[in-house]
Amino acid sequence: MKCGYSKEQLLEFYRKMVLIREFEERVKFLFLEGIMPGTIHQYQGEEACAVGVCSALQRGDIITSTHRPHGHCIAMGMDIKSMMAELFGKQTGCCKGKGGSMHMGDIEKGVVPAIAIVGGGIPVATGIAFGFKMKKQPRVAVCFMGDGATNEGTFHESLNMASIWNLPVVYAVENNFYGASTHVSLVMKVEKISERACAYKIPGITVDGNDVIKVYETACEAVERARKGEGPTLIELLTYRITGHSRRDPALYQPPEEKKKALENEPIKKFSEFLISMDITQEELEKIRETVKEEIEDAVKYAMNSPDPLPQDTLNDLFV
Repeated sequence: MKCGYSKEQLLEFYRKMVLIREFEERVKFLFLEGIMPGTIHQYQGEEACAVGVCSALQRGDIITSTHRPHGHCIAMGMDIKSMMAELFGKQTGCCKGKGGSMHMGDIEKGVVPAIAIVGGGIPVATGIAFGFKMKKQPRVAVCFMGDGATNEGTFHESLNMASIWNLPVVYAVENNFYGASTHVSLVMKVEKISERACAYKIPGITVDGNDVIKVYETACEAVERARKGEGPTLIELLTYRITGHSRRDPALYQPPEEKKKALENEPIKKFSEFLISMDITQEELEKIRETVKEEIEDAVKYAMNSPDPLPQDTLNDLFV
């Protein structure tokens, strides 16, 4: 390929992003139809962030996620059947039906069950990185967070600690410009969240979070730096959620022109155009989409046919 990446690697980026998008779209309608219980915070529009960062990791690396974790889980290779079953609250779910949307994970895949408290995953990832350093393990922790989390005390305390001790951690801020319905400009004076890194004398980088290759290359550098013992990096990924904050949010606070521009620049559309410029055909991309949709329908059937938890299951998996 002219861009320096193999066709297989580029199509794998595309497949993962499409898998996240189609998974989220299917889940959205399952909720709207009243078939699926609970609530959801979805990831449409931010797929390049998860795929780009997680593709830079190795087996043994660990991520922490947020109240919007589905994309991170899929990007880390979690089984979508177990994820769908978790959303239905079934025994076969990745957390046995006890976590639901905001707390899914699979430590075997390197995903700490997601933490829905804003900023809650930041000290956890920092602590995991501290453990890697103490054990002299060449492993890296990645902490995903939203723009709102960077105003929490845990953000500043954790970055200070990680900087002082040169911990192998990467802080990935998915700046979609809204903390729920509040625009980022109303809650911070800095123009770039990455500027906050200078307070801790660590690298701070802002990149287009809708460009999966730029995200991947930036993450590779940060992960390698952490793995070599050179300390943490703060990466700001500029992106946009093309959905509401949660399932009942019509996102009327997003100006129409802003949303229109975001839809023109959303990561899958953007990457599709790039792939076609690399002589990959539309038919090849459509085939991937069709295969992904079949995979998701299989996951829905699996989840709906899985057994519900038993009352006594509430007493399992407890620390006593």
